[in-house]
Amino acid sequence: MLPDKTNIYLLLLCCLLLPGIANGQALDKTDTTKRNLHFTRNKFINNIFLQTVNSVKKTPDAGPDDIYLNGRSEDPYLPYQGKIIRHIYVNTLNFDRSFTDTSKRDNSFGARVGNRLHKSTRKFVIRDDLFIEENKPLNAYMVADNERYIRSLEYIHDARIIVDSIPGQSDSVDISVFTKDVFSIAGGAASNGLNHVNGNLYEANLAGMAQRVDVSGLYDYNRNPDWGYGGAYRKDNVLHSFIDAGIGYSVMSISPYTHEEESTQYITLTRQLVSPYSRFAGGLTLSRNQAYNLYNAPDTTFFKYKYELLDGWAGYSIGIKQLTHTNNSIRDRRFFAIRYYNRNFVQEPAQIQASTTFDPVFNSSQAILAQFTFFRQDYYKTQYIYGFGTTEDLPYGYNVAATIGYHKQWHNAMYLERPYAGVNASDYIATGRGDFIQLYLRTGGFMFKNQLQDASYLLGATAYSRIFFLNSTKIRQYINLNFTQLYNRTTYAPLRIDNPFGPRGFLSDSAYGTKRLSIQLETEFYLKFKLLGFQFAPFPYGDLTLITPENAPYSQTSLYTSIGGGVRGRNENLIFETIELRAFFFPVAPTNMRGFKVVLNSNVRFRYSSNYITAPDLVQLNSQ
Repeated sequence: MLPDKTNIYLLLLCCLLLPGIANGQALDKTDTTKRNLHFTRNKFINNIFLQTVNSVKKTPDAGPDDIYLNGRSEDPYLPYQGKIIRHIYVNTLNFDRSFTDTSKRDNSFGARVGNRLHKSTRKFVIRDDLFIEENKPLNAYMVADNERYIRSLEYIHDARIIVDSIPGQSDSVDISVFTKDVFSIAGGAASNGLNHVNGNLYEANLAGMAQRVDVSGLYDYNRNPDWGYGGAYRKDNVLHSFIDAGIGYSVMSISPYTHEEESTQYITLTRQLVSPYSRFAGGLTLSRNQAYNLYNAPDTTFFKYKYELLDGWAGYSIGIKQLTHTNNSIRDRRFFAIRYYNRNFVQEPAQIQASTTFDPVFNSSQAILAQFTFFRQDYYKTQYIYGFGTTEDLPYGYNVAATIGYHKQWHNAMYLERPYAGVNASDYIATGRGDFIQLYLRTGGFMFKNQLQDASYLLGATAYSRIFFLNSTKIRQYINLNFTQLYNRTTYAPLRIDNPFGPRGFLSDSAYGTKRLSIQLETEFYLKFKLLGFQFAPFPYGDLTLITPENAPYSQTSLYTSIGGGVRGRNENLIFETIELRAFFFPVAPTNMRGFKVVLNSNVRFRYSSNYITAPDLVQLNSQ
């Protein structure tokens, strides 16, 4: 079955219209040695990959010979540590150019049409995204952080920062920043006959100025009114503050709490901790949300509600000046953050008003949380984790966040106020052979009348194997193992398996409990074959989950399984996310889910996401 909202149709249209967009693909490290092209400062280079290696090889004080990919992100810059940055040059490449050979341009009909629709990222936008400065000593770790940050922007396909020695000036260097765009216009449409049609269109880099505009629409014969619409605008890095500001309005958004259609109006401000050398991070969300009975459901089954949300947090890196004053290569950090949120139900569903128990979704809640985070995260550059050859950044190091706070929940005349404490810890390991492992622990609970309530822990491990080769096919294996237990459940939702901690493809919410064990296995085969600029990766997978009902012995544990396979496809030069065709088979599942299911999904993540800091929060057991 097709998802309600998908980019498939417009993606296929772009495949026909813009077949030449994908000609520029990143070379494997083995391919980069085939070229012998040299870099001239202030001019476009012909091979950015090779230049990165040569910037180490050809410098007398460069030290060991390092390869750009599949290595620590700071390695290419360590030979220049402490030298003065004389000039920073910015070069922005359009989607029709390639890091493989920037002297060539795709002149196909599709690329020419795309160029009329797409505006390349402005140079001042990339300069605003720099936190390295001219006339300052070069910090190898900060340069690596900056390159990774630019590469994380949704309208950037890849980024390189290259250091070049200056003849006769051994104490100074020049820096060149190269970025390559993706084709930033995308959208999608889906229909279920003529009675239900929905679609969306967005530009992620309007006018090349880091602005995103989204519009969406819906027609449904059974809906009243039968038309729905929505729109949103976001500006990234406002005035070089690294604050992203957004505003949106929709009468057809999907609630993150009920997964039903609702109207929403919101304003958001977000500032990431873009580097361990940054001091501040935080965010603010203001929204108003309301559910309407748009599909004429019976009053007994429709949950009518209205709530307002105020959610703000801010944090500061403690001792950053003193810690880096004598040695700016020290990466261990301490970060303090505080968060306040208030989700106030102006109107509760009638079903909840009549309830004499607390509800995890439809009750008003308020909390103030303080968090201390201790972390050290560096990054490896690699490929073929989620992407199809583009550079990906995987962390190695540790991150431990300890949270304390006070939580209040209420509805009608019932109030529950409790102190909270929790820990979220991760250890990221990158082996010398190219394996990547994450060990993680989440645990927390509330105290009420000297009794521990809603106490839980989630313990797990995720691993990506090194790349294996079968002729020209690259193979990588994935495993995820986790166990969760919830004690003395009072207001928390029970553990479910229709989420990332259960069998993939499982949609039923009928399986729940307080103990859950899950294993996920998958093997990806990245093919060299291309079609219309798309690369493909077929995969088999197998999942197994055990869940024990609440207040039941282990003997009543139920087993659920999911096996199957599919293929992913992606054009790295389009902003469309990876599309995936997956076939599921559920040998052990509820009666209404047994058998085969085939799903075409266009919203698959294609880059590994990792942040130094997140907003203080309660332990989440049914979501990532």
